[in-house]
Amino acid sequence: MTLDQILDKATDKTNFQSLEGYFDFCRFYLEYIQTNLQAVIVSQNENHYQFFQYDENGGFQITRPINSQLMLNADSFGNAVQIFLDVLGSLSEKKRGGAQANQAAAINNVVYTLQQSIGAALDALPAGRSNTARKLNGDLFEQLIRLILQRLRLECRAGTVQVPVVIDGEAAFKMSYQHDLIVEKNGKIKLFGSVKTSSKDRIDKIFVDKFLYNKLTSTTVPHIAVFLHDVQRKNTKREDEYGINATFLPGHFKGYTVKLNPLDGVYYCDIRPNMRTEAILKDHIKTFDRLLAEDIWTFLK
Repeated sequence: MTLDQILDKATDKTNFQSLEGYFDFCRFYLEYIQTNLQAVIVSQNENHYQFFQYDENGGFQITRPINSQLMLNADSFGNAVQIFLDVLGSLSEKKRGGAQANQAAAINNVVYTLQQSIGAALDALPAGRSNTARKLNGDLFEQLIRLILQRLRLECRAGTVQVPVVIDGEAAFKMSYQHDLIVEKNGKIKLFGSVKTSSKDRIDKIFVDKFLYNKLTSTTVPHIAVFLHDVQRKNTKREDEYGINATFLPGHFKGYTVKLNPLDGVYYCDIRPNMRTEAILKDHIKTFDRLLAEDIWTFLK
């Protein structure tokens, strides 16, 4: 498959209506980059991040940073997908209680590889289409997370919720809340989720949405956030230098958690080191496998 054919598939949302559609695209992409890249560039400040450079067919474009510890290759992808599907099958039968190490790795690695294959492929588009690519990449990540939860036989959708604002005992008007993820059980909303490829420029709104919704409705519906990663290419003075910057704002996260309200769960495929060690962060941020294997079932009780 040529790069043009891969881009045609990546820019057509009808190819991603099922998990199998994501698997098929990813296989094509991983097979392509095995032999058709101009170069693989290693990040200078965090060496396990890499950048793929396309050849002349991709205008020598350079991709977003890719975590080589999470990104599967064409040889390892098939086995990881089988473990991933087996885990989803067992969880949907309610045989839960935490994932084993290889199962947790398969969940995080497969989800990361599926989404970054799309994102990295879209990076081969001309610069003039970057905004379109960014929106499409985000939409496909939201769709991927919903499809995974639906594979667990959960009632899951995106949509708008109308919240009545009561004044003097009467509903005076309604406020609309758009959510990437709405999980329901027996007709009742059990969970709201924000699903974004990164928290950059978005973290504040997620905390405020939870505060306002629960204040207006006098409920405690859980609000969670699912992120793919929080890194971007670092701008340097030299064109031949490549590194990464973290886009996560720990001060904002801690401030909102302590002074406004904590989110009920924050999940990453590519979790940053400080999220595992810093006070407050380590108590509220987990890897994505924890949502599927444990937390989602608690929210549904």
